[in-house]
Amino acid sequence: MRIKTIKAYHVVQPFVDGPYRMSKGRIADAFDAVIVAITSDSGLTGWGEMAPLGNFYSPAFAAGTRAGVMEIAAHLLGQDPRALASIGRLMDTVFKGHPYIKSALDMACWDLAARAADVPVVTLLGGRESETAELYKVVTHGTVDAMAALAKRIVKDGFHRLQVKVGGNVHDDVERVTAVAASVPKGTVIFCDANAGWTPYQARQFTDATRAIDYTFEQPCTTIDECMSVRRSLDKPMVLDESVASLDDMLDIHRKGAADGLTLKISRLGGVTKTRQIRDLAVDLGFMITVEDTGGAEIDTSAMAHLSLSTPEERRLHAIAFHEWVTVRTASNMPPVSGSRMGIPDGPGLGIDVVPELLGRPFFEVGS
Repeated sequence: MRIKTIKAYHVVQPFVDGPYRMSKGRIADAFDAVIVAITSDSGLTGWGEMAPLGNFYSPAFAAGTRAGVMEIAAHLLGQDPRALASIGRLMDTVFKGHPYIKSALDMACWDLAARAADVPVVTLLGGRESETAELYKVVTHGTVDAMAALAKRIVKDGFHRLQVKVGGNVHDDVERVTAVAASVPKGTVIFCDANAGWTPYQARQFTDATRAIDYTFEQPCTTIDECMSVRRSLDKPMVLDESVASLDDMLDIHRKGAADGLTLKISRLGGVTKTRQIRDLAVDLGFMITVEDTGGAEIDTSAMAHLSLSTPEERRLHAIAFHEWVTVRTASNMPPVSGSRMGIPDGPGLGIDVVPELLGRPFFEVGS
């Protein structure tokens, strides 16, 4: 089986609940997605998706993805899409760095390889560890009253895990988190995610003022060493996200004992192949794991679900359903969500059925 054609689509996906807000005035109104279709000479098609969260979250941007996919795609023609490691090495050879650009192409190859084998992607990833994964919901940055009200609404809807955005003015964030914790039932799982918004000094101020609250601290500072300096005086679990951009980063975090858990973003790491590699080693090293991405709809959420459900349940933290964040549809047979849990759609590959008519015209096509 060989790659015959590659098409790429540009799909803007507005958020259902309006602007997504983080600290320091960082706001996004939509996911700006690139969707890739890779078709083989056997007639099968695999789908991949990548969407950055604005231009402020990761060293990735939507226009760069579109330009980069056009640079790489021609080099993949004639290659066996099932040779996933070889495809990854080829992309790294012809295009140095920029892993986010390669993510959708790699994801499409996984979808195509699994469809060719007539098995779900989760089977190729090592097998399903459970039927569903627990979802979390985000309490975005805002006023004290607005954040407490949103937390109440999320819990009323049946969710038990909250990611509360912090990373702004420390004293204001202490008030925000205190109000959120007081507004939800005891036992609600709370993650305080600063998105690398604080200095170690600020992060220590926050942790000292919130010792009475039960939460996991997520990515307080920018670098691994800065987060480690906070961890030394922390009496709570710590999870790192933005600091995990490669296998070397994960190993550095392990050597330093800088975190208890990791959030692995598919596009940040360069695709399903490298996410699976890092995930498997991190599990063996004892980390708790969340697998998600920077954004997307049904295609990307399905990849997240397959990776999540092939992660041992005792090492899995939670998952997120990005396709429920956006107002547009790109596929049918989407990842099923029941209450606060998400499963994998039935069928081979990623399981979803992309509807090309919903994507508009491709902005790029190569091969014949």
